[in-house]
Amino acid sequence: MQEIQNLSTHDFYYELPEELIAQTPAEPRDSSRLLVYSKDEDKIYHKHFCDVREFLKSGDLLVINNTRVIPARIFGHIENHESVLETLLLKRIDYTHWETIMKPARKARIGSVINYAEGLSAVVTDVGEYGARTVEFIFDGVFEDILDRVGNMPLPPYIKEKLRDKERYQTVYSKIDGSAAAPTAGLHFTPELMKSIEAMGVEFANVLLHIGLGTFRPVKEDNILNHKMHTEYYEIDEAAANKINNAVREGRRVICVGTTSVRTLETVADENGYVKPCKGDTSIFIYPGYKFKCVKGLITNFHLPESTLIMLVSAFVGREKTLEIYKTAVDEKYRFFSFGDSSMFI
Repeated sequence: MQEIQNLSTHDFYYELPEELIAQTPAEPRDSSRLLVYSKDEDKIYHKHFCDVREFLKSGDLLVINNTRVIPARIFGHIENHESVLETLLLKRIDYTHWETIMKPARKARIGSVINYAEGLSAVVTDVGEYGARTVEFIFDGVFEDILDRVGNMPLPPYIKEKLRDKERYQTVYSKIDGSAAAPTAGLHFTPELMKSIEAMGVEFANVLLHIGLGTFRPVKEDNILNHKMHTEYYEIDEAAANKINNAVREGRRVICVGTTSVRTLETVADENGYVKPCKGDTSIFIYPGYKFKCVKGLITNFHLPESTLIMLVSAFVGREKTLEIYKTAVDEKYRFFSFGDSSMFI
């Protein structure tokens, strides 16, 4: 195995034809394809997501992230300038202050005033890396109501098609507003599928991680050990902690739906895999060599080359095996990224 300290970002690169980047979600949700890799069998299965029940068993616990995407992309003008400035809301700091990414960032200096629609404006109060800006919003009324009217769903830049139904970039179990992106592994579930899974004796546990810059920020450093993750807010309540701890205690499988659920559990789990009710910010970065404490299975989409997310999958499956599986997915013409097909590692 390659030494961890020598792993470079390029070690997680793979070739992906542009036509395999999904532009629209599958209809219905659970008709998307599902690639399953069984580590015990060292075998790949090609299925559809509605077949996920074949790989679950009574007693399994599926951990889902119930964050809800806000219409976090808004467009405005810097005062006395005509050019359009895009603002992506990443993380709420307090009632009026937000951490954002702005494009073009060079035009948004400390003290700059940006005017949006509906009387909404913002003042840049701090400048960070990679286009990050802290802003103070100025408005009359309820901020969430204004944002709902002026904001757009923050689809990734590789999706060129217009989203006809905003709810298709939400999971059916989304509940708590705050994310700048969807936990896309969960987009394949339907209410009917979840009910049939529960009828098998499989449980669901809700955790929360609001997706922000930690997910968006690309890996710029050649040596992955030099990459620093940005913090994202998480919560695990008492009900979820009890379900997780009971599963761990009884030797039942804890299977995470999405890398955000993995990062939440692995942030708080002790060396025996137990968690406690808590909330806070996580900057956990999971890459090959990491020893998982709680997670025994993973359902996730196919991720961008050289991203922290494919590094997390590589930590779970192995880097060479992950790249082999991704090559198979490319050869089999699976659909990739946010609106793409799903994979399951057990």
